[in-house]
Amino acid sequence: MVGTAAAMTEFAFFLGGRDLEMVEIARLIRDHAPDAPLFDAGLAWGAKASDYADAIAAAAASGRRPVLVELAVDMPLPDGALVVDHHGDAAGAEQATSLHRIFALLELPAAAWTRRMELVAANDCGHIRALRAAGATEAEIAAIRRDDRAAQGVTAEMEAAGERAVTALETILDGRARLARLPHAACAVVTDRLDPDDPRPLIVLSPTEVNTYGPGAVIAALDRVFPGGWRGGALPAYGFWGHASPLPDEAALLHAVAEGLKRA
Repeated sequence: MVGTAAAMTEFAFFLGGRDLEMVEIARLIRDHAPDAPLFDAGLAWGAKASDYADAIAAAAASGRRPVLVELAVDMPLPDGALVVDHHGDAAGAEQATSLHRIFALLELPAAAWTRRMELVAANDCGHIRALRAAGATEAEIAAIRRDDRAAQGVTAEMEAAGERAVTALETILDGRARLARLPHAACAVVTDRLDPDDPRPLIVLSPTEVNTYGPGAVIAALDRVFPGGWRGGALPAYGFWGHASPLPDEAALLHAVAEGLKRA
């Protein structure tokens, strides 16, 4: 089954940071719009439009509409370009995921939407909580999470570091939050090993970035105090926030989390 003729001839797709949802989006495009140009550079999270600057300009010059999937817009875009994302201002439990949006853009029939897609979309929006809400079995959850870590390039050494970080997990802010220290930024090796029903914020400190998972009020407080980062998840109830350069000061970070907890 292929998408509409318009999808095949009108668009050129440019993929952002690699995770399971992005892998599924690439498969969806290849299966249902095989004649549409697909640019997938295997980028990490934080990918930007400028990573494809020349290819975007060439696609537009050829008459194609560039479709940027989860790419930060850091350059002027050609007229008619589309930005597909569900992070930042587009984040939220009620917002369509990028996988849903590409599916709609290809104008595919509802029958083409598979259980696998449903689970991948749920996972990308709300991690294990959302997978359970979608009716996933424990085996399905384990498989989806394993596939997501693989898509992110997680290695055995990174998994081992996650185990050590969980063993050394700190309880902070008078027991109201948790803190993990990780030598890399693949936080899934920590979050996948913790109880998804624990509502306390989780802060993961890495050498190049900091990530926090928690109630929406905490995410909003962090985004307000440290602008220029990223956020997403099943907001406004629960989500994630992260920041890289400049790396937030640890004391200021904990203060912002504490302030957010007052409003949670």
